[in-house]
Amino acid sequence: MGAWSPIGWVVLAAVTFALTASCTRLSITYAHRRKLLDLPGQRRSHSAPTPRGGGIGIVAGVLFVIALIARRLEGPYRVMALALLAAIVVVAVVGWIDDHAGLRARTRFAVHCLAAALLLAVPAAFIGLLLPESRAGELLLYALAAVLPGLAIVWSINLHNFMDGIDGLLTLQVLFVFAALAAIFMHAAQTDVAECIGLLAAAVLGFLPFNFPRAHIFMGDVGSGVLGLLVAVAVGGQMLTPTIALASGFVLCSAFVTDATCTLLSRMLRGRRWYSAHREHLYQWLVRSGYSHMQVVVFYMGWNLLIVLPVVCWMNRTSAARMSPGIGSAIAVYALAVVVWWSGKRCCLARNRHAAA
Repeated sequence: MGAWSPIGWVVLAAVTFALTASCTRLSITYAHRRKLLDLPGQRRSHSAPTPRGGGIGIVAGVLFVIALIARRLEGPYRVMALALLAAIVVVAVVGWIDDHAGLRARTRFAVHCLAAALLLAVPAAFIGLLLPESRAGELLLYALAAVLPGLAIVWSINLHNFMDGIDGLLTLQVLFVFAALAAIFMHAAQTDVAECIGLLAAAVLGFLPFNFPRAHIFMGDVGSGVLGLLVAVAVGGQMLTPTIALASGFVLCSAFVTDATCTLLSRMLRGRRWYSAHREHLYQWLVRSGYSHMQVVVFYMGWNLLIVLPVVCWMNRTSAARMSPGIGSAIAVYALAVVVWWSGKRCCLARNRHAAA
Protein backbone atom coordinates (compact mmCIF):
# COMPACT_ATOMS: atom_id res chain seq x y z
CA MET A 1 0.00 0.00 0.00
CA GLY A 2 1.52 3.31 -1.05
CA ALA A 3 1.17 6.60 0.75
CA TRP A 4 -1.42 9.16 -0.30
CA SER A 5 -0.28 12.43 -1.81
CA PRO A 6 -0.14 15.23 0.80
CA ILE A 7 -3.10 17.05 -0.74
CA GLY A 8 -5.07 13.84 -1.13
CA TRP A 9 -4.48 12.90 2.51
CA VAL A 10 -5.54 16.35 3.75
CA VAL A 11 -8.75 16.11 1.70
CA LEU A 12 -9.52 12.66 3.09
CA ALA A 13 -8.82 13.84 6.63
CA ALA A 14 -11.17 16.81 6.14
CA VAL A 15 -13.90 14.56 4.73
CA THR A 16 -13.48 12.13 7.64
CA PHE A 17 -13.67 14.97 10.16
CA ALA A 18 -16.77 16.38 8.49
CA LEU A 19 -18.46 12.97 8.35
CA THR A 20 -17.92 12.36 12.06
CA ALA A 21 -19.03 15.87 12.97
CA SER A 22 -22.16 15.69 10.80
CA CYS A 23 -23.22 12.30 12.15
CA THR A 24 -22.55 13.45 15.72
CA ARG A 25 -24.73 16.52 15.19
CA LEU A 26 -27.54 14.33 13.87
CA SER A 27 -27.13 11.97 16.82
CA ILE A 28 -27.87 14.84 19.23
CA THR A 29 -31.23 15.42 17.56
CA TYR A 30 -31.90 11.68 17.53
CA ALA A 31 -31.02 11.29 21.23
CA HIS A 32 -33.38 14.09 22.24
CA ARG A 33 -36.21 12.58 20.21
CA ARG A 34 -35.68 9.13 21.73
CA LYS A 35 -35.11 10.53 25.24
CA LEU A 36 -31.70 8.87 25.15
CA LEU A 37 -30.29 10.87 28.05
CA ASP A 38 -27.83 10.27 30.86
CA LEU A 39 -29.40 11.73 33.99
CA PRO A 40 -27.39 13.05 36.96
CA GLY A 41 -27.13 10.46 39.72
CA GLN A 42 -24.97 8.71 42.26
CA ARG A 43 -22.71 7.09 39.66
CA ARG A 44 -22.60 10.06 37.28
CA SER A 45 -20.03 12.85 37.11
CA HIS A 46 -22.26 15.45 35.44
CA SER A 47 -24.95 17.74 36.81
CA ALA A 48 -27.39 18.06 33.87
CA PRO A 49 -29.24 15.59 31.61
CA THR A 50 -27.02 14.94 28.59
CA PRO A 51 -27.67 12.95 25.39
CA ARG A 52 -25.63 9.81 24.84
CA GLY A 53 -24.74 7.66 21.86
CA GLY A 54 -22.82 10.35 19.98
CA GLY A 55 -20.01 7.90 19.36
CA ILE A 56 -22.00 6.65 16.37
CA GLY A 57 -20.47 9.63 14.55
CA ILE A 58 -16.99 8.32 15.33
CA VAL A 59 -18.04 4.88 14.11
CA ALA A 60 -19.20 6.37 10.79
CA GLY A 61 -15.88 8.17 10.32
CA VAL A 62 -13.87 5.09 11.30
CA LEU A 63 -15.79 2.77 8.96
CA PHE A 64 -15.17 5.23 6.13
CA VAL A 65 -11.42 5.19 6.86
CA ILE A 66 -11.16 1.40 7.18
CA ALA A 67 -13.12 0.94 3.95
CA LEU A 68 -10.69 3.30 2.18
CA ILE A 69 -7.74 1.37 3.54
CA ALA A 70 -9.25 -2.00 2.54
CA ARG A 71 -9.66 -0.81 -1.05
CA ARG A 72 -5.95 0.01 -1.23
CA LEU A 73 -4.84 -3.38 0.08
CA GLU A 74 -4.58 -6.72 -1.67
CA GLY A 75 -4.66 -10.40 -0.76
CA PRO A 76 -4.51 -11.36 2.94
CA TYR A 77 -4.03 -7.75 4.02
CA ARG A 78 -7.37 -6.79 2.50
CA VAL A 79 -9.01 -9.73 4.25
CA MET A 80 -7.53 -8.58 7.56
CA ALA A 81 -8.86 -5.06 6.96
CA LEU A 82 -12.31 -6.50 6.25
CA ALA A 83 -12.08 -8.57 9.44
CA LEU A 84 -11.32 -5.37 11.34
CA LEU A 85 -14.32 -3.76 9.65
CA ALA A 86 -16.52 -6.66 10.81
CA ALA A 87 -15.14 -6.49 14.36
CA ILE A 88 -15.86 -2.75 14.52
CA VAL A 89 -19.44 -3.33 13.39
CA VAL A 90 -19.92 -6.08 15.99
CA VAL A 91 -18.62 -3.91 18.85
CA ALA A 92 -20.56 -0.87 17.63
CA VAL A 93 -23.85 -2.79 17.36
CA VAL A 94 -23.65 -4.22 20.87
CA GLY A 95 -22.68 -0.77 22.17
CA TRP A 96 -25.59 0.86 20.33
CA ILE A 97 -28.04 -1.66 21.80
CA ASP A 98 -26.55 -1.19 25.27
CA ASP A 99 -26.90 2.60 24.98
CA HIS A 100 -30.59 2.17 24.17
CA ALA A 101 -31.79 -0.69 26.32
CA GLY A 102 -28.91 -1.92 28.46
CA LEU A 103 -27.33 -5.36 28.22
CA ARG A 104 -26.02 -7.79 30.80
CA ALA A 105 -22.28 -7.67 31.38
CA ARG A 106 -21.82 -11.28 30.28
CA THR A 107 -23.57 -10.58 26.97
CA ARG A 108 -21.30 -7.63 26.23
CA PHE A 109 -18.25 -9.68 27.23
CA ALA A 110 -19.25 -12.53 24.90
CA VAL A 111 -19.67 -10.16 21.96
CA HIS A 112 -16.35 -8.47 22.68
CA CYS A 113 -14.70 -11.91 22.68
CA LEU A 114 -16.33 -12.57 19.30
CA ALA A 115 -14.86 -9.34 17.93
CA ALA A 116 -11.40 -10.32 19.19
CA ALA A 117 -11.81 -13.77 17.64
CA LEU A 118 -12.71 -12.21 14.30
CA LEU A 119 -9.48 -10.23 14.32
CA LEU A 120 -7.25 -13.10 15.37
CA ALA A 121 -8.89 -15.87 13.32
CA VAL A 122 -7.88 -14.37 9.97
CA PRO A 123 -4.10 -14.52 10.49
CA ALA A 124 -4.57 -17.98 12.05
CA ALA A 125 -6.35 -19.16 8.91
CA PHE A 126 -3.55 -17.91 6.67
CA ILE A 127 -0.94 -19.56 8.85
CA GLY A 128 -2.91 -22.79 8.61
CA LEU A 129 -2.91 -22.61 4.82
CA LEU A 130 0.83 -22.02 4.72
CA LEU A 131 1.76 -24.82 7.12
CA PRO A 132 2.07 -28.39 5.82
CA GLU A 133 -0.05 -31.03 7.54
CA SER A 134 2.95 -32.37 9.41
CA ARG A 135 3.31 -29.00 11.15
CA ALA A 136 -0.35 -28.46 11.92
CA GLY A 137 0.51 -28.63 15.60
CA GLU A 138 2.14 -25.22 15.19
CA LEU A 139 -1.28 -23.81 14.40
CA LEU A 140 -2.51 -25.03 17.77
CA LEU A 141 0.42 -23.26 19.41
CA TYR A 142 -0.53 -20.08 17.54
CA ALA A 143 -4.11 -20.44 18.73
CA LEU A 144 -2.93 -20.75 22.32
CA ALA A 145 -0.59 -17.80 21.88
CA ALA A 146 -3.51 -15.75 20.54
CA VAL A 147 -5.34 -16.03 23.86
CA LEU A 148 -3.24 -13.26 25.44
CA PRO A 149 -3.72 -10.68 22.65
CA GLY A 150 -7.40 -11.67 22.53
CA LEU A 151 -7.79 -10.88 26.21
CA ALA A 152 -5.85 -7.64 25.69
CA ILE A 153 -8.33 -6.59 22.99
CA VAL A 154 -11.32 -7.36 25.21
CA TRP A 155 -9.73 -5.51 28.14
CA SER A 156 -8.96 -2.49 25.95
CA ILE A 157 -12.59 -2.34 24.79
CA ASN A 158 -13.84 -2.39 28.35
CA LEU A 159 -11.25 -0.17 30.01
CA HIS A 160 -11.91 2.61 27.50
CA ASN A 161 -15.60 2.26 28.31
CA PHE A 162 -14.81 2.54 32.04
CA MET A 163 -12.75 5.68 31.48
CA ASP A 164 -15.46 7.47 29.51
CA GLY A 165 -17.09 9.38 32.35
CA ILE A 166 -16.24 13.08 32.09
CA ASP A 167 -16.16 15.66 29.32
CA GLY A 168 -13.41 15.14 26.76
CA LEU A 169 -11.21 12.69 28.69
CA LEU A 170 -11.56 9.63 26.47
CA THR A 171 -11.62 11.65 23.25
CA LEU A 172 -8.40 13.50 24.06
CA GLN A 173 -6.66 10.37 25.36
CA VAL A 174 -7.32 8.47 22.13
CA LEU A 175 -6.29 11.49 20.07
CA PHE A 176 -3.01 11.60 22.01
CA VAL A 177 -2.35 7.88 21.46
CA PHE A 178 -3.16 8.06 17.73
CA ALA A 179 -1.15 11.24 17.16
CA ALA A 180 1.86 9.83 18.99
CA LEU A 181 1.67 6.50 17.15
CA ALA A 182 1.37 8.28 13.81
CA ALA A 183 4.46 10.34 14.61
CA ILE A 184 6.39 7.22 15.69
CA PHE A 185 5.48 5.36 12.50
CA MET A 186 6.45 8.39 10.44
CA HIS A 187 9.79 8.57 12.26
CA ALA A 188 10.32 4.89 11.48
CA ALA A 189 9.70 5.55 7.76
CA GLN A 190 6.32 3.74 7.86
CA THR A 191 4.54 6.62 6.14
CA ASP A 192 1.54 4.64 4.89
CA VAL A 193 0.72 3.31 8.37
CA ALA A 194 1.20 6.78 9.87
CA GLU A 195 -1.28 8.25 7.39
CA CYS A 196 -3.87 5.58 8.17
CA ILE A 197 -3.63 6.23 11.90
CA GLY A 198 -3.79 9.96 11.17
CA LEU A 199 -7.10 9.45 9.38
CA LEU A 200 -8.45 7.56 12.39
CA ALA A 201 -7.40 10.53 14.51
CA ALA A 202 -9.36 12.81 12.16
CA ALA A 203 -12.45 10.66 12.78
CA VAL A 204 -12.04 11.09 16.54
CA LEU A 205 -11.27 14.79 16.21
CA GLY A 206 -14.64 15.36 14.53
CA PHE A 207 -16.34 14.38 17.79
CA LEU A 208 -14.24 16.61 20.05
CA PRO A 209 -16.15 19.93 19.59
CA PHE A 210 -19.33 18.20 20.81
CA ASN A 211 -17.66 16.68 23.86
CA PHE A 212 -15.13 19.24 25.11
CA PRO A 213 -14.75 21.60 26.93
CA ARG A 214 -18.45 21.02 27.71
CA ALA A 215 -20.22 17.89 26.55
CA HIS A 216 -23.27 18.44 24.36
CA ILE A 217 -23.45 14.67 23.95
CA PHE A 218 -21.67 11.68 25.46
CA MET A 219 -19.92 9.06 23.38
CA GLY A 220 -21.75 6.11 24.87
CA ASP A 221 -20.73 2.47 24.60
CA VAL A 222 -21.10 2.59 20.81
CA GLY A 223 -18.12 4.93 20.61
CA SER A 224 -15.97 3.97 23.59
CA GLY A 225 -15.97 0.27 22.69
CA VAL A 226 -14.91 0.92 19.11
CA LEU A 227 -12.13 3.27 20.23
CA GLY A 228 -10.89 0.66 22.69
CA LEU A 229 -10.80 -1.87 19.88
CA LEU A 230 -8.90 0.49 17.57
CA VAL A 231 -6.35 1.42 20.23
CA ALA A 232 -5.67 -2.27 20.85
CA VAL A 233 -5.22 -2.92 17.11
CA ALA A 234 -3.00 0.13 16.61
CA VAL A 235 -0.79 -0.73 19.59
CA GLY A 236 -0.65 -4.37 18.50
CA GLY A 237 0.45 -3.31 15.01
CA GLN A 238 3.12 -1.09 16.53
CA MET A 239 4.42 -3.96 18.67
CA LEU A 240 4.83 -6.09 15.54
CA THR A 241 6.93 -3.38 13.84
CA PRO A 242 10.61 -4.19 14.48
CA THR A 243 11.81 -0.64 13.76
CA ILE A 244 9.84 0.76 16.73
CA ALA A 245 10.59 0.06 20.40
CA LEU A 246 8.27 -2.77 21.40
CA ALA A 247 6.76 -1.17 24.51
CA SER A 248 6.07 2.25 22.96
CA GLY A 249 2.31 1.84 22.57
CA PHE A 250 1.98 0.24 26.00
CA VAL A 251 3.63 3.30 27.54
CA LEU A 252 1.38 5.66 25.56
CA CYS A 253 -1.68 4.01 27.12
CA SER A 254 -0.32 4.07 30.68
CA ALA A 255 -2.74 6.67 32.10
CA PHE A 256 -5.88 4.71 31.23
CA VAL A 257 -4.43 1.24 31.74
CA THR A 258 -3.18 2.13 35.22
CA ASP A 259 -6.37 3.84 36.38
CA ALA A 260 -8.69 1.12 35.06
CA THR A 261 -6.53 -1.83 36.16
CA CYS A 262 -5.69 -0.53 39.63
CA THR A 263 -9.32 0.37 40.25
CA LEU A 264 -10.48 -3.07 39.13
CA LEU A 265 -7.93 -4.88 41.29
CA SER A 266 -8.78 -2.64 44.24
CA ARG A 267 -12.47 -3.51 43.97
CA MET A 268 -11.74 -7.22 43.62
CA LEU A 269 -9.45 -7.23 46.68
CA ARG A 270 -12.15 -5.51 48.74
CA GLY A 271 -14.77 -8.02 47.68
CA ARG A 272 -16.79 -5.52 45.62
CA ARG A 273 -18.82 -6.49 42.56
CA TRP A 274 -16.03 -5.39 40.24
CA TYR A 275 -18.17 -5.74 37.08
CA SER A 276 -20.91 -3.39 38.30
CA ALA A 277 -21.07 0.36 37.62
CA HIS A 278 -19.22 2.56 40.12
CA ARG A 279 -17.37 5.85 40.61
CA GLU A 280 -14.04 4.70 41.98
CA HIS A 281 -11.64 5.56 39.16
CA LEU A 282 -9.14 8.27 40.00
CA TYR A 283 -10.71 10.71 37.53
CA GLN A 284 -14.06 10.22 39.27
CA TRP A 285 -12.52 10.73 42.69
CA LEU A 286 -10.96 13.96 41.47
CA VAL A 287 -14.31 15.26 40.21
CA ARG A 288 -16.04 14.34 43.47
CA SER A 289 -13.28 16.16 45.34
CA GLY A 290 -14.21 19.43 43.66
CA TYR A 291 -11.97 19.54 40.59
CA SER A 292 -13.66 20.52 37.33
CA HIS A 293 -13.77 18.24 34.31
CA MET A 294 -11.33 20.59 32.59
CA GLN A 295 -8.85 20.39 35.49
CA VAL A 296 -9.00 16.59 35.55
CA VAL A 297 -8.45 16.37 31.80
CA VAL A 298 -5.46 18.72 32.12
CA PHE A 299 -4.07 16.43 34.83
CA TYR A 300 -4.27 13.35 32.57
CA MET A 301 -2.94 15.17 29.52
CA GLY A 302 -0.15 16.59 31.66
CA TRP A 303 0.91 13.03 32.49
CA ASN A 304 0.88 12.19 28.79
CA LEU A 305 2.85 15.22 27.67
CA LEU A 306 5.31 15.58 30.57
CA ILE A 307 6.02 11.92 31.39
CA VAL A 308 4.83 9.57 28.66
CA LEU A 309 5.82 11.48 25.53
CA PRO A 310 9.44 12.19 26.59
CA VAL A 311 9.93 8.53 27.58
CA VAL A 312 8.57 7.25 24.26
CA CYS A 313 10.71 9.73 22.33
CA TRP A 314 13.77 8.59 24.27
CA MET A 315 12.91 4.93 23.58
CA ASN A 316 12.85 5.66 19.83
CA ARG A 317 15.60 8.28 19.68
CA THR A 318 17.95 6.33 17.37
CA SER A 319 17.83 3.26 15.16
CA ALA A 320 19.81 1.31 17.77
CA ALA A 321 17.47 2.40 20.55
CA ARG A 322 14.42 1.39 18.54
CA MET A 323 15.72 -2.18 18.36
CA SER A 324 15.52 -2.36 22.16
CA PRO A 325 12.09 -3.45 23.47
CA GLY A 326 12.07 -0.74 26.13
CA ILE A 327 10.63 -3.04 28.81
CA GLY A 328 12.64 -1.32 31.55
CA SER A 329 11.28 2.09 30.58
CA ALA A 330 7.73 0.75 30.50
CA ILE A 331 8.11 -0.79 33.97
CA ALA A 332 9.43 2.50 35.33
CA VAL A 333 6.54 4.48 33.81
CA TYR A 334 3.92 2.10 35.16
CA ALA A 335 5.54 2.00 38.59
CA LEU A 336 5.39 5.79 38.71
CA ALA A 337 1.81 5.71 37.41
CA VAL A 338 0.74 3.38 40.21
CA VAL A 339 2.34 5.71 42.77
CA VAL A 340 0.52 8.70 41.23
CA TRP A 341 -2.77 6.75 41.22
CA TRP A 342 -2.41 5.76 44.87
CA SER A 343 -1.26 9.25 45.94
CA GLY A 344 -4.15 10.83 44.02
CA LYS A 345 -6.66 8.63 45.81
CA ARG A 346 -5.13 9.49 49.20
CA CYS A 347 -5.18 13.23 48.41
CA CYS A 348 -8.83 13.00 47.39
CA LEU A 349 -9.73 11.21 50.61
CA ALA A 350 -7.91 13.84 52.67
CA ARG A 351 -9.56 16.65 50.71
CA ASN A 352 -13.01 15.14 51.21
CA ARG A 353 -12.46 14.71 54.95
CA HIS A 354 -11.28 18.33 55.22
CA ALA A 355 -14.35 19.53 53.29
CA ALA A 356 -16.66 17.47 55.51
CA ALA A 357 -15.04 18.87 58.64
